[in-house]
Amino acid sequence: MWSQREVVDYALQRRSTLASLRRPGGRLARREACDADPMLLRAAKHHGESVDGNCPVCDSTELTQLHYVFGDQLGQYSGRIKRTAELEEMAHEFGEFKVVVVEVCRGCSWNFMIMSYLLGDGVKRKPPRRQQTVEDIYG
Repeated sequence: MWSQREVVDYALQRRSTLASLRRPGGRLARREACDADPMLLRAAKHHGESVDGNCPVCDSTELTQLHYVFGDQLGQYSGRIKRTAELEEMAHEFGEFKVVVVEVCRGCSWNFMIMSYLLGDGVKRKPPRRQQTVEDIYG
């Protein structure tokens, strides 16, 4: 991405978690590491992007990545999942927003936040006008 900045990579933390999981008599049990929320698993099933490679825990090919976007300029759209192609468009449309990348295995429920970064063209904008949703109409 052309505007990617303030990248935080959690690779060392991920490696440490996986090492303590694999270590005999380790401090971390598999049920503690593979504890994805059912909503996260559902999001991974319907919105996740496949990853080249297998799950680091169960060696399944069901490993996916989710890209969550957050920011004041996004308004009511903050906290949504976006595809990689959509992020490029959003980087031109919004001044600044944060992207959090989470990997999820639908096979064993492994999940880990692997990266976060900022995108946007740097031009401050107002959030888009709030649109009425089904929840607003029907309660």
